[in-house]
Amino acid sequence: MAKRKTKSAFVCDDCGAEHAQWQGQCLTCGAWNTLSRVTIGPVPEARAAGGGFAGAVSEVQWLAEVEQQAAERLPSGYGELDRVLGGGFVPGSVVLIGGDPGAGKSTLLLQVTCELACNQSVLYVTGEESLQQLALRAQRLGLSVDNVRVAAETNAEAVAGLISEHAPRVVVVDSIQVMQLGSVDSMPGSVSQVRETAAFLTRLAKQSQIVMVLVGHVTKEGNLAGPKVLEHMIDCFMMLDSPTGSRYRTLRGQKNRFGAVNELGVFAMTDQGMKEVANPSAIFLQRGDLPSPGSVATVTWEGTRPLLVEIQALVDQIQGGYAKRVAVGLDQQRLAMHLAVLHRHCGIMLSDQDVFANAVGGVRISETGADLAVLLAVISSLRDRVLPQDLIVFGELGLTGEVRPVANGQERLAEAKKHGFTRAVVPYANRPREVMQGMAVHAVKNLSSALEVIDGAL
Repeated sequence: MAKRKTKSAFVCDDCGAEHAQWQGQCLTCGAWNTLSRVTIGPVPEARAAGGGFAGAVSEVQWLAEVEQQAAERLPSGYGELDRVLGGGFVPGSVVLIGGDPGAGKSTLLLQVTCELACNQSVLYVTGEESLQQLALRAQRLGLSVDNVRVAAETNAEAVAGLISEHAPRVVVVDSIQVMQLGSVDSMPGSVSQVRETAAFLTRLAKQSQIVMVLVGHVTKEGNLAGPKVLEHMIDCFMMLDSPTGSRYRTLRGQKNRFGAVNELGVFAMTDQGMKEVANPSAIFLQRGDLPSPGSVATVTWEGTRPLLVEIQALVDQIQGGYAKRVAVGLDQQRLAMHLAVLHRHCGIMLSDQDVFANAVGGVRISETGADLAVLLAVISSLRDRVLPQDLIVFGELGLTGEVRPVANGQERLAEAKKHGFTRAVVPYANRPREVMQGMAVHAVKNLSSALEVIDGAL
């Protein structure tokens, strides 16, 4: 029999792309000095008669005849987490939670584990902390740990043995970067170890119909560490963001096979652990007692619910060099583009002004519904004119100066009215079909009309 050969490849630590030989820069993501050599095991050469591969052959079925089974979700005990998950944990699914060091990933999952242990069999596997550290944290947070099984283990095969022995319904692995397989010849945390270990645990979760929750590290750029294929293996991927200097944490779903993506959950880090924030709009809309120019409220849509956010802008004379365009929590490229629209269609030139825009509270706005609010905040700062505190603004801005409609316009207006706003500037296509009692809605078709409303009717 011919001896089967092993092969090696050079894999990028950032994106997971494979290269035939080492080179200084990854051709896929452009990162420098990120290629690591990995050994790929031999591929079985046995083939069945007729040229096919040996082994069991999957049965082909008609899609209409596939038996459908309703997945019974397991509530986590935390409504904000269940919102991001799409209603709770799904048996047989793999959930990956990433975040910066100190964001609260382990704290949140320990709280969830203790909550689930009241009704479910759970297993918490820690590879980065000792069991004594885990027990001290649970004691400090005042958690009930009577029914919680814990283990300190970094070997994936040993974890599989523990799962087979104790048959838990939920397993937490903290973290995937420290897990390793004995059959993979590389260090823990390497591309090959993370990839193969994640694949091993994913198959285990599917076969055993258990919920597998993995904790993942992030790179200095804020992306998930490890190969990109890791995000494709799992069923749900969430990032726990921790704005600098803030005690609030935002849990955002970036992938979910069982629910809506881009859903947002909000927590507050306290001395008793992570606490849910039932009304996030009240946090992100904490405006000062004295009204100031350059501030306006908007309604952004996060997943399946509206969220009120304060947009602030500052326009200042440049002190030399080129004019700055800085956006925090907003798309900086869209800010520069909309300033060009403001010049082209309204005749307001800001080429000699620095422009800064910020979404207050550390929230990141990825949708286009805040376009109009950003520009009106810029105009307010430029003219040093205070906008009304009871004014809400939303709408997408096109390059031709038109104000385009956004999704869920009626729900946004209803949320703003519930929080005490009495005036609104919205796209013409999002105007309410019936008169809203207690709210004056100004529907505009273009940016010039919006500026006229600000200058006149308000």
